Amino acid sequence: MNAQEWSWDMKAIVISAHGGPEVLTLTELPDPEPADGEVLIRVKAFGLNHAEAYMRSGAWGKVAAVPGIECAGLVEADPSGQLPAGTRVVAILGGMGRTRNGSYAELVTVRATHVVAVRSPLDWAGLAAVPEVYATAWSGLFGNLDLRPGETVLVRGATSSLGQAAVNLAVDHGATVLATTRDARRAPLLKELGAADVLIDDGALAVRVAEQEVGVDAVFDVVGNNVLRDSLALVRPRGRVCQLGFLGGFEPVRDFDPIADLPSGVRLSFFGSAFVLGTPAFPLTDVPLDEIYAKVGAGALRARPTRVFRFDEIVEAHRAMEAGEALGKMVVTLD
Repeated sequence: MNAQEWSWDMKAIVISAHGGPEVLTLTELPDPEPADGEVLIRVKAFGLNHAEAYMRSGAWGKVAAVPGIECAGLVEADPSGQLPAGTRVVAILGGMGRTRNGSYAELVTVRATHVVAVRSPLDWAGLAAVPEVYATAWSGLFGNLDLRPGETVLVRGATSSLGQAAVNLAVDHGATVLATTRDARRAPLLKELGAADVLIDDGALAVRVAEQEVGVDAVFDVVGNNVLRDSLALVRPRGRVCQLGFLGGFEPVRDFDPIADLPSGVRLSFFGSAFVLGTPAFPLTDVPLDEIYAKVGAGALRARPTRVFRFDEIVEAHRAMEAGEALGKMVVTLD
């Protein structure tokens, strides 16, 4: 190959303007170079996340040109020498897609603290379906909620990819899982994941939970602000509620009054994975990714992608994600 045929430009998908899926544009950008403390990764696949739709639409304000908050791929270069070229890795967050270009590209630089070597023999699509949702679900369940075997946890927004990961992990941990969905047709899916019961969520579950005399120890809430009061009301005395998403929208909780809205003894917390995962306070080394991948490979955790798209199908992929068609994790592969 002569010099005229050689290209130093990688293919990447950029947000050409804030808007719908159609603003995602395939283009070429200069290959990134890793600085000290960074790793250059050749992306083989990446998961799709609602956070990327928020960034694309402008809901999160100014963000990086290239979206994508996670990926699976091969180390291209690591200036520290810690990860040899060719090492199979996954990368999560660290500002990807938000404050720095993300993983919707053939190459991406990621802070070394947000890169994890993996030994799993899963294919690239299988590897990419796990990192963000399972690291977030694990952190919410066992960090914020301190879920114990034998306890009852209600997963609100359970048909989302994050919700399904939480159901999987909680069942595997020996907890009793109540799962919620707004669509009764999705109840069989949640039963297959191991949910003991499925509740159709109309935004007012506390009364029904009380009538059934179900003692809910913890709530893993992906729906967010518009059901927060109800989530707080449905846990037992000294129960725990962790909010991890905004599927119900970003409208703030109006006139929230701790005296009236926060039951005595109930603990409320928030886990914002996009801002803290991989930081010193929430290191990725705390998340047992190797163990999770082993259980996925053995079939103990159902984490295989529900749909796989090609790189040039990114607009269709975002449309499917926003339409709620996937019923699980969707990924994009570059090979």
